Amino acid sequence: MKSSILAVSLMLLPLSTLAAEGNNWGYSGDIGPESWAELSSDNVFCKGKNQSPVNLTGFTEAHLAPLEFHYATGKAEISHLGHTIKVATAAGSYIVLDGEPFELKQFHFHTPAENLIEGKSYPLEGHLVHVDKNGNLAVVAVMFAEGAASPILSKILSAMRDSQAAHIELPQPLSAEALLPADKEYFRFSGSLTTPPCSEGVRWLVMKQPMTASKEQINALAEAVPHANNRPVQPLNGRPVLQ
Repeated sequence: MKSSILAVSLMLLPLSTLAAEGNNWGYSGDIGPESWAELSSDNVFCKGKNQSPVNLTGFTEAHLAPLEFHYATGKAEISHLGHTIKVATAAGSYIVLDGEPFELKQFHFHTPAENLIEGKSYPLEGHLVHVDKNGNLAVVAVMFAEGAASPILSKILSAMRDSQAAHIELPQPLSAEALLPADKEYFRFSGSLTTPPCSEGVRWLVMKQPMTASKEQINALAEAVPHANNRPVQPLNGRPVLQ
């Protein structure tokens, strides 16, 4: 297992370098998070007051309605974007939030995690990105603690090991349901995209229960990009964190 994970990391080094060159923003130096708002007029929200990620704390009891997950099994394509590994999903998977369906478009990973839970940082965080018919965004965030290997991450890393292409169609269908914990209780807050253009008005739904991934899987995802890809925590500025 360790040798195959190492192979993934080594094979992706050229891809991550090439992909990173196509980005006009990054995570360090003159193009790092502190400079995002100045890099482009499109990034004006990067210095906004309702930004993500955050340290989830000071919870407000809101008796949140259970989330409805309707995730189908289907084709998926892995893309190496330089700053993350993204898995685009086929149509047919969605959640119901505030009485409206939000279609799952893709999920991707951050190492280490971006959001904190009462100051606790996890080594890996998955973001499942959804959009409704009006273009409103909802992100389901799942934390990963080091532990047992994740079967869905095994599928993704195996496909990455077998191909050096920047876009890889998974040979077997998958369901994003495998990324979700059994306990679907969650925190909710209003925030933004954690990467440029940092658009605000994003509904954030952070699972309380973490999943697990092996140390080798976490390391492989971390080494697939040339840098840590977690934006620093942003101030809550009085925003409530509901539970």
